[in-house]
Amino acid sequence: MEIGDIWAGCGLDSEWKPLKTVLVHRPGPELSVSRDQANACQLAEPLDVQKAGQEHDRMVKIYRENQVEVQMLTPGPQAPVLPNQLYCADLVAMTPQGAILARPASTVRAGEERWVARTLGMLGIPVLKTLTGTATFEGADLMWLDPATAVIGRGLRTNQAAIDQITSLLSEMDITTLAFDLPFGTMHFMGMLRIVDKDLAFVWPRRTPYALVTALKDRGFQVRSLPSEAEALSRMAFNFVVLGPKKIMLPAGNPKTVAGYENQGIHCIPVPVDELQKANGAVGCMTGILHREI
Repeated sequence: MEIGDIWAGCGLDSEWKPLKTVLVHRPGPELSVSRDQANACQLAEPLDVQKAGQEHDRMVKIYRENQVEVQMLTPGPQAPVLPNQLYCADLVAMTPQGAILARPASTVRAGEERWVARTLGMLGIPVLKTLTGTATFEGADLMWLDPATAVIGRGLRTNQAAIDQITSLLSEMDITTLAFDLPFGTMHFMGMLRIVDKDLAFVWPRRTPYALVTALKDRGFQVRSLPSEAEALSRMAFNFVVLGPKKIMLPAGNPKTVAGYENQGIHCIPVPVDELQKANGAVGCMTGILHREI
């Protein structure tokens, strides 16, 4: 195998196996925008950049305490870092053999993927696909049901041209790609489905496509509703990262969600991200998954 030998250890074929390596970008001066500029940059409101950085540091500390290697984005000198650069989950998707580089649909995010490509190259992680033509794709729209099946959401950020290209790539690995239409007004697949163990998935009712729930059940998953829709809406409680089987890191301040998960045997590690959430994302959005145990 070249992965782990010629190339760095990387890749994944699940959403729940032990997390080994992540990619993040610590927020910096690029987020120092005025209230008038915030909306144009797709931020909910201006941030206290120092506080946001401290929250991000705490998230990184939790990863390292849980034996997860943290890689920092390495921007180049050619162009400035953009305000949404911290959302690394959108900018790359991993396969068992390497990375698919995203191509953001949002014009204010166009070009963010260059720094991910640069960082992956420096880390020795192979980029298997860079999308071409009219294709647009964000990493939070691609997920794994099992080692032979990936699912991808067609919607605001990922179009059919990208799905065709990704399907072709994955077919070379004998992986089936199932595409589902996302409900109008939803952002990413990751916002409606979270898989926390080999046979346990949580979905957001009235958002998750029925056919996707059927695909999960056909593969032996128990499919349950998220514990608190109110906290998911107001506090981004569903925006979490799976550290390993039935172990998650999620935004702090969501007591009903934590109680609901813990009652189902899931270990929860809350992390404060109140300031970071003003940029319209949380733990899951900020974490590019580079490697899970395969």
